[in-house]
Amino acid sequence: MESRMGTKDPRIDAYIAKSADFAKPILRHIRKLVHAGCPEVEETMKWSMPHFVHKGILCGMASFKNHCAVNFWKGALIFGTGRGAGNKADEAMGHFGRITAISDLPKADELIGYIREAVRLNDAGTKLPSKPKPKGTKELTVPDYFLGALKKNKKALTTFENFSYSHKKEYVEWITEAKAEETRAKRLQTAIEWMAEGKPRHWKYVKG
Repeated sequence: MESRMGTKDPRIDAYIAKSADFAKPILRHIRKLVHAGCPEVEETMKWSMPHFVHKGILCGMASFKNHCAVNFWKGALIFGTGRGAGNKADEAMGHFGRITAISDLPKADELIGYIREAVRLNDAGTKLPSKPKPKGTKELTVPDYFLGALKKNKKALTTFENFSYSHKKEYVEWITEAKAEETRAKRLQTAIEWMAEGKPRHWKYVKG
């Protein structure tokens, strides 16, 4: 039974409604189990995909043309680094591989267990271990004007600080490679707006 403390986002209803027919029962099933595992969960849309939040992101789900996917934000701590929870985990994004039917997911009790573990990690404030930088990777130089703009927007600054090295580099290069001052200023403004919404540089292509 869902707690009244939990929230549902109508944008997720719309997302499910627009998904392929095979995906609709899968997405509804995942959503139901997330609420069962965390009655206080809040729903939102991030990177154009449904996400579930409780003291930080728990997990997200997505539907594509021929399959669905589920991704746990702290999956490395739940399932172990470099592997998923299913034998098809390496075939697609997410921790259970390509999901084409509810039967491709772990059993309900097992999936709820993963959700509760994600809740426990967020309740405890456990953070993902930092990924080691590839050998030969140089320290990223962020221009002062970029840092100054970030410091004026706390949400954007937090997003940037939590980005991986590659995500940070994508934004820095996009802005610094602008030849005209006007172009650079426009890109910087756009970057701050996107990061304030938690978006990586190429967020438009995440779902594709």
